[in-house]
Amino acid sequence: MKVFLKFLFFLFIVVFIASASLYLSGNSHLIKAVQSTYLVGKTGPTIDDYPKFINRKVAAKIPQNWPQHSKFNTYTLSAEEEALFNKWETSAFVVVQNREVLLEKYYDDYSKQSLTNSFSMAKSFTSLCIGSAIKEGKINSDDQLIGDFLPEYNNSGIRIKDLLQMSSGIDFGESYGDPFGFMAKAYYGTNVYDLTLSKKTKVPAGKEWKYQGGNTLLLSFIIEKATGKSLSNYFAEMFWQPLGASTDALWTIDKEKGRERSYCCFYSNATDYAKVGQLMLDSGRWNGKQLIDLGYFNSSISPVNLPDESGSLIEHYGYLWWLGNYKGISFHYARGILGQYIVSVPEWNVVFVRLGKKRDPTRGAIIPSDLLEYFEVVERIKKSH
Repeated sequence: MKVFLKFLFFLFIVVFIASASLYLSGNSHLIKAVQSTYLVGKTGPTIDDYPKFINRKVAAKIPQNWPQHSKFNTYTLSAEEEALFNKWETSAFVVVQNREVLLEKYYDDYSKQSLTNSFSMAKSFTSLCIGSAIKEGKINSDDQLIGDFLPEYNNSGIRIKDLLQMSSGIDFGESYGDPFGFMAKAYYGTNVYDLTLSKKTKVPAGKEWKYQGGNTLLLSFIIEKATGKSLSNYFAEMFWQPLGASTDALWTIDKEKGRERSYCCFYSNATDYAKVGQLMLDSGRWNGKQLIDLGYFNSSISPVNLPDESGSLIEHYGYLWWLGNYKGISFHYARGILGQYIVSVPEWNVVFVRLGKKRDPTRGAIIPSDLLEYFEVVERIKKSH
């Protein structure tokens, strides 16, 4: 017994010293990271993380249910198609054409009510909020300097447009594999505001495209200052409620009464995500009402046409929305790191949503190969109806 007590005392001292060292070195987020991952059998963020964090409600109001096509769910997925969805650990797949649901399918323990992590699809939602604030006149335009809202960036020359186009020139860092890096601290830490504003510019604004979540955090701070509302409340008022979301969503915040992790961590279900896709399919209109300015919408789905760090011209990104082409058919979409997709295909009048746990991990792919495989399935479903 004495030996055991000595061991416990020794273990306590080790844990105390390690924890104190992390706090003093500015890496206290690692305590939360370990608690949320390795201690529960995970190796990183998951689609089911919201119970591990503090969340702010994105309130729904009056649901608008999707009409079902007369042949709803009559399409039978082939063995090869089922294998595709299982390969990438799909949780939900929904296809809508002409505002009617053609197919709605769930896997494992997930259902119509399941709330799962948007990951970076939330960036696109943040872009919508900027468009709404401009329409309301609370932001002058996408050319307005961010220093008007964030004095820390006075004289930086950075415009809101530069944040939307991932060309601010600020050196945040985007490595998801670095436990001491910006993204780890933003995901598991408790002060995204000071963390984000501590970063400095590396290259002139508007010159180079570099995908970094910190740009979206700055946009969320601007929305908060321009509207006087939290990002969640503003998104709920301007979009979630007008779209007739079926249920409240959640947006993870860094601490009690804190700020949203706007680059990720919005939790909802597949059919409500599809309503965002329908909004983007209809050029920012919902039931005849323009929710974002048409000019802003057009800019949102226009290529940035800026070089990346390697000098390659970026033509597959707009204002926090991804752009693509399938067999000569243009589409725009929101996407998350584990294969979360909200895809709008104007030529087909189709929206589809895929949620799940895995995506083609190939780095630098303009369009992930798994997304193109889902397109093939959607094309067959569309033709069958």
